[in-house]
Amino acid sequence: MKALKEFALAASLLCAFAVVGCRNTGTHTDTGLGFDDTISGNGVITDDLLGYNDTPLPTDRFDELPPAAGPADVAPVYFAFGKPDVPAMEMSKVDLVAQFLTANPDIVIVIEGHCDERGTNEFNLSLGEYRAQSVRDALMARGVSTSRMQTISYGEERPADPGHNESAWAANRRAEFSFYQNR
Repeated sequence: MKALKEFALAASLLCAFAVVGCRNTGTHTDTGLGFDDTISGNGVITDDLLGYNDTPLPTDRFDELPPAAGPADVAPVYFAFGKPDVPAMEMSKVDLVAQFLTANPDIVIVIEGHCDERGTNEFNLSLGEYRAQSVRDALMARGVSTSRMQTISYGEERPADPGHNESAWAANRRAEFSFYQNR
């Protein structure tokens, strides 16, 4: 019965992703959520109003910047099967990254979304993207500017554990952080 419920949930998510028109080819996504707009009576909050003065980046791909060390104890954020939302028990990892980025304004990050091997490539790329965006949104809620974050989905293509069992799948359902120096 549990397997049937999980299958129904996965099928529902797949349908929802298809309806939304998800697309992801393993490339960086736009980080704008309307925060780059200017205020013209439309009530949009801009990064400038939030007090951000980010130095423009020399590239639109953060992974072309020099790598930087992140917090020493940063760990991947792990997700439940078929779920894109950051679990409450994983928020301390998001808090750690937010604190680090606040203290180091010259560092930018790429948030990588990953999935286990179950599901189609298209589904896993979409789910990985939703996971990365969920982490990005949590960081944004903690004051990190969207202009300092990019997301990418690797779907099932870069497993942390190559096994084919529940413990391997749990290790592969994750979001990881890559840190780069904004020159």
